[in-house]
Amino acid sequence: MHETITTSARLRDICTGFSSKPYVTIDTEFVRETTFWPDLCLVQIACDENVVLIDPLADGIDLSPLYALLADENVLKVFHAARQDIEIFFHLTGAVPKPIFDTQVAAMVCGYGDSIAYDALAKRIADVHIDKSSRFTNWKLRPLTDKQLDYAAADVTHLRDIYESLRNALTESGRDHWLEQEMAVLTSVETYDLKPENAWKRLKLRARKPTEFEITKQLAEWRETEARTNNTPRSRVLKDDAIYEIAQQQPDDERALGRLRTIYKGVERSAIGKAALEIVATVKAMDRDDLPRVPRPAPSPEGTGAAVDLLKVLLKLTSEELEVAQKIIANAEQLEKIAIHGDKADVEAMKGWRRDVFGDRALDLLSGKIALSFEDRKITTINRA
Repeated sequence: MHETITTSARLRDICTGFSSKPYVTIDTEFVRETTFWPDLCLVQIACDENVVLIDPLADGIDLSPLYALLADENVLKVFHAARQDIEIFFHLTGAVPKPIFDTQVAAMVCGYGDSIAYDALAKRIADVHIDKSSRFTNWKLRPLTDKQLDYAAADVTHLRDIYESLRNALTESGRDHWLEQEMAVLTSVETYDLKPENAWKRLKLRARKPTEFEITKQLAEWRETEARTNNTPRSRVLKDDAIYEIAQQQPDDERALGRLRTIYKGVERSAIGKAALEIVATVKAMDRDDLPRVPRPAPSPEGTGAAVDLLKVLLKLTSEELEVAQKIIANAEQLEKIAIHGDKADVEAMKGWRRDVFGDRALDLLSGKIALSFEDRKITTINRA
């Protein structure tokens, strides 16, 4: 059973009770299709046998007790795939909930594969089937249906069993500390407080010349600020492809801007078009020495590709031996840096427990101390030292 909370007084009582618990499980339902910031529509919290659904759209409800619970460092907050939920609370409060436990990340350490979905994890651990048909319903519409409420409650009800199982598995395997770094990233303010001046980093870098690069940077920064200020999706201000095309074509007037294929009809005569043309004109007037260099990766040494291919095989072998997801150990970018820089590679795969289980083996493989062998239909390593 679950209870729907619609009053400030009841929410205060519930959160007071939860504050004495070692952990709570949390999930949210939100709508984001037409806004920059997610519209929070429901918050689900469970602990022991108590499951509550908090309605943030209820008339006059004060969510301060909820925010205080999220900030209470004596209560562990358990999420599945926490980033979007935390982003919502960070936007509403300016703070990141702490401490947290992300069952999706923990599942990768415990051998459930890369980024496993909640319903799949619930089936494997709790042997329950979750009906996902309500996932994309209109959570802003009131009243919510019984089917919606049951679906929302299930997202935290079974999360308790999942958390208990994963926590026990981590303790038994001695891998608790493997999660520390991932949880640190998820609770870092920098993860959610993305600066508009860095918005260009979200884009594919297609600029070939300094002028194109600077226009791309300024357009991306302006779009980010505009989208946040007006709470509208980035694509409704300017599509990514429009930024690329404006930077390449560098239109001088409304007519030239309007001829671009990626520009919505009439934008050239709008405030958006005016801002875009002003950015183009400003950048084109800049002194060449004041323009930034286009960031380009240094060319990889000969043989890097082959070395990365070997490291990918070793990574797969290591993840299978440890029964953990490859993603939690290293990614392709890190493998390339190890192939190029070896022991001096500044990547997470060469630090802490990752170095113990993979990084040192990677160096041994690259130096010839170990080799890969295919025996009895299996990849293994052999010692050549």
